[in-house]
Amino acid sequence: MSQRSALVLGASGLVGQELLKMLLSNSLYNHVTVFVRKKLPIEHTKLRQLEIDFSELDKHEECFAVDDVYCCLGTTKKKAKTKAKFIRVDYEFPLKAAKCAEKYRCKNFLTITAIGADLRSPFFYSKVKGQVEEDIASLYIRSTHFFRPSLLLGKRQEFRLFEKIGGYTLKSCSFCLVGKWRKYRPIKAYNVAKSMMKAALEDKCGVHVHESQDIYTGECYYSFTNGKRVLSK
Repeated sequence: MSQRSALVLGASGLVGQELLKMLLSNSLYNHVTVFVRKKLPIEHTKLRQLEIDFSELDKHEECFAVDDVYCCLGTTKKKAKTKAKFIRVDYEFPLKAAKCAEKYRCKNFLTITAIGADLRSPFFYSKVKGQVEEDIASLYIRSTHFFRPSLLLGKRQEFRLFEKIGGYTLKSCSFCLVGKWRKYRPIKAYNVAKSMMKAALEDKCGVHVHESQDIYTGECYYSFTNGKRVLSK
């Protein structure tokens, strides 16, 4: 397999941190660019860090001329404070990134949405996640992957009390979450990152959705063929 290049958005986040470590240690990648608001305390011969304003992604669109674009951007309603700011980070930035990836014909665009993402959901959070999936899927990108993890486990740079409590509670009763409830088990950020890189290296064309329970095994729950959703084998 030939050498690859990657661009990572959200490398300071829970999944982004794990993903960046994997990309830098993988011999198949010889160049990794990250967009950050503040430079990360890491140096590597493969790594190029660019401090940018994410509202001005199009000023750096040439950086999207890579094999794989990994979008790990995301915030919480509490941190965003307003619905408008949440939409900006979780909808506008990923969609703008996808459009840049489309323009520069990247091979794979991989992004994290959330469990329950659904354009028709009555819940604001899930509806926004579903909307961004819908709009990105309509673009002409060779391969698009959506990852829908449940509650993420890992060491965050910021302390989130309710996520900490929720993670502990769900983790302690995970054995009860079986069958259709299995997807609600909390998942390690490491496993999400590993699944994302695995999907990119497989180079499968089309639009693919990875539900939380399938991220553990790196499988794809369903894909889209000729505009119709089909179960993966």
